[in-house]
Amino acid sequence: MWTVREECGNVFVCVSTECFPDLPLAKAMERLAELEFTAVEIDVHEGGPHLQPGGVAADPEAAIAACSDLQRLRPVAISFSSPETPELYERFTACCRLAKSLAVVTMVVEASELGTPFNGEIERLRKMVAIASGLGVVVGVRTTADRMTQDAETTASLCRNVPGLGVALDPSHFIYGHKKMASWEQILKYVCHVHLRDTKPDVFQVRIGQGCVEYGKIVAQLERVGYKRALCAHMPPIENVDQVAELRKMRLLLESLL
Repeated sequence: MWTVREECGNVFVCVSTECFPDLPLAKAMERLAELEFTAVEIDVHEGGPHLQPGGVAADPEAAIAACSDLQRLRPVAISFSSPETPELYERFTACCRLAKSLAVVTMVVEASELGTPFNGEIERLRKMVAIASGLGVVVGVRTTADRMTQDAETTASLCRNVPGLGVALDPSHFIYGHKKMASWEQILKYVCHVHLRDTKPDVFQVRIGQGCVEYGKIVAQLERVGYKRALCAHMPPIENVDQVAELRKMRLLLESLL
């Protein structure tokens, strides 16, 4: 079974293009580079503001061209989101090929909604892992409230039943809506990507330093299992808050922990 221990190198900071949803992709890249980030996660979401899976499948060369000016940012992950339609696997394959062309290893995907049959979700994720592994890409299913990965036990069970499946850990979903922070210890060994922002039990995203996320503890937990991948600032803008200042604060905070 694939685990994070098979990776080499060091933990590093990256940032999601979703942090600038109101800008075209090229402009978002430019702003992130100006903030002195060096690595980036590219969002490819159907109906999203930047690349879309249907567009990538329809015109792969145009998608590659759209990523041609990365402003010295190293692409390290693609966040994939597409509805459950007959075109899902075709679109996913196209995005995995885009990842391969960009030398990206990690593909972040959403789990199915709560209520989906467990065996059906295993079959879906097995198909995705098979497609991705054939192109040298690792699939990380994101921990998300109201989806099958909302708790660590179910997420770990998915990983046990889908050889090669990793986890994109988003600690905010173990904090928001919980009176007591939920544990993610049992999925640490499967983590292949991490999304970070600051969160309170009653507010999903707050300004850096005003929430309950213990960044140092998270880094220590990941170091204990040999994690050698990205810590990704995944922070959509907050109304009436300086997004540039918040992203700079997050970058400096994470870099200080490494």
